[in-house]
Amino acid sequence: MNVYLDNAATTSVAPEVVKAMVPVLQESFGNPSSSHMVGRKSRVLIEQSRRRVASHLNCHPSCIYFTSGGTEADNLALRSAVRDLGCTRIITSEAEHSAVIKTAQSLERSEGTALDLARHLSDGKVDLDHLKSLLSKGGKTIVSLMHANNEVAVIQDLNVIGSMCREAGALFHTDTVQTMCHYAFDLQDLPVDFITCSAHKFHGPKGVGFLYIRKGVHLKGQIEGGSQERSVRGGTESTHNIVGLAKAMDLAYADLATHEAHIRALKSQMVQGLTATIPGVRFNANSDSPEELYTVLNVSFPPHAKSGMALFLLDLEGIACSSGSACSSGATLGSHVLRALEFHDPERASLRFSFSRYNTAEEVDFALAAIRRVFS
Repeated sequence: MNVYLDNAATTSVAPEVVKAMVPVLQESFGNPSSSHMVGRKSRVLIEQSRRRVASHLNCHPSCIYFTSGGTEADNLALRSAVRDLGCTRIITSEAEHSAVIKTAQSLERSEGTALDLARHLSDGKVDLDHLKSLLSKGGKTIVSLMHANNEVAVIQDLNVIGSMCREAGALFHTDTVQTMCHYAFDLQDLPVDFITCSAHKFHGPKGVGFLYIRKGVHLKGQIEGGSQERSVRGGTESTHNIVGLAKAMDLAYADLATHEAHIRALKSQMVQGLTATIPGVRFNANSDSPEELYTVLNVSFPPHAKSGMALFLLDLEGIACSSGSACSSGATLGSHVLRALEFHDPERASLRFSFSRYNTAEEVDFALAAIRRVFS
């Protein structure tokens, strides 16, 4: 048996999504910007998809801008905020996704944008008192803090942080790549200016996502070319991928509560199995708590002779998991998130197991048995 428990890195494409995409690839191949019937057919599919996405988030369709994924959407929000909206300062944290951290650092170097890092508390939550003090410095500011951490499952309170930003006159961008289609969002009430999404995190295709831009915020974009996506994102739209994204969202939100209950049960089974059989096991940032992201479990195993080989040995056992973000899998320093939150311990193996609605209780049992063999 092979068990895939790395769904925070990417998910399998739902069969219904593939079924929705294939006819688009075969029949609706026209350029959406063309004025003839073949092109108009593609345009209709894109705009229908945009409306369906917006309906799930309770926002106007004109607020949804399709991109190639979450990384581009993060870049678009931050770079455009500096270039188009006059932001002279970025507040983020060292535990953010590299698409945010590296973009902020790049803007600091190239544009002279001030960069402030919000501290975290011992449980991984953002220190709101420190954030408030940073916001009090004034100046046109954009705050970028993710909804849920992709490695350790810590969830931040978007309502509280967004309200603080509004009060201080700052823009608020949040990376919702790990929580989109796992939690409900009402963007009429949520105090955010930008959110990012990547379809392959919820059983959609790779290579497509979107940036939500609050109505009244106007960006010029960063990819020059045609007037696609209302001139915010040049380049011929990937019609089949956009259709796939919308279908994946439809499937997720149609049975959100059922999927959540199933995944929570699998995660609880993993927590109980590890706690019962491996003395000294810990869960970084309270990732075992029901209050944190229910799809991700970050496990710190006790010191063991095989700690340095744990990921490789589990792979040989047929278990796909990770030691951090897939975007930094080639790094040699370990997880920047664990270091930033002070959970890194060179003597202990820290592994991330992440679950989807397609995982089963039998797979979790198989994984637990494999883990016991590796750490026996």
